[in-house]
Amino acid sequence: MRIVLASDHAALELRGYLKDQLEKAGHETTEVGALNTEAYDYPDAADELAKALPSHDFGIVICGTGIGISIRANRFPQIRAALCTTEYMAAMAREHNDANVLALGARVLGTEQAWAITEAFLRGKPSEVPRHKARVDKLGRPI
Repeated sequence: MRIVLASDHAALELRGYLKDQLEKAGHETTEVGALNTEAYDYPDAADELAKALPSHDFGIVICGTGIGISIRANRFPQIRAALCTTEYMAAMAREHNDANVLALGARVLGTEQAWAITEAFLRGKPSEVPRHKARVDKLGRPI
């Protein structure tokens, strides 16, 4: 799989860890966002992910809590970002919501926990159950 990872400065270390783990697992990665620990705004990282996502299978956005970057990412119509703090949430984000972007909080998750959540997200498959598909269709409709 091709995966783009985006983060602000607060999540640079976790982004690097996940990049290494993803590549060890055979995935192709691209990093966008903060280049070092100098202040870098999470909305800018989400914007960079949105530009890069069309040429990737999935995205991962990371900031201190995962909240701000997921809010910004979800402003783009092609993105269904899910902030996940457990493996179950990650699996359900894929199965019930067909999420294509995983959001994580670097200050609330340990590295091994973040990796387990990422693995669960990537293993997940969208549900074929009609009611789930109908709900996902509603997510893409304008308000």
